[in-house]
Amino acid sequence: MTYTVLALFAVAITIFLESNVLKTGLFQRTSFYIAYSIVIFFQLITNGYLTGTEIVTYGENAIMGIRIVNAPLEDLLFGFSLVVLTMSVWLKLERLAPKETKQKQDERQLT
Repeated sequence: MTYTVLALFAVAITIFLESNVLKTGLFQRTSFYIAYSIVIFFQLITNGYLTGTEIVTYGENAIMGIRIVNAPLEDLLFGFSLVVLTMSVWLKLERLAPKETKQKQDERQLT
């Protein structure tokens, strides 16, 4: 299985989980797009450096060959999956937390 297939599979599973299981509404939040823009900016800098200087290399038969700032598209797809799944689980767990805990957290933030 190539990196391309794995990256596309990760994106599909992540979108499915967010839309059908976790249902946090992450993709409707402006904060998601702001946070993801920040993450992808630094991902491109880091990934571009690592692949541009050949610290990290990929077999040409394992990737599609499409690169953005020297980073294979697959890295961006995989990074998207990691960020979305992490944020979705975080939001879901936050909603499942008992109200007492949320109130205590709010009180702590005020002091």
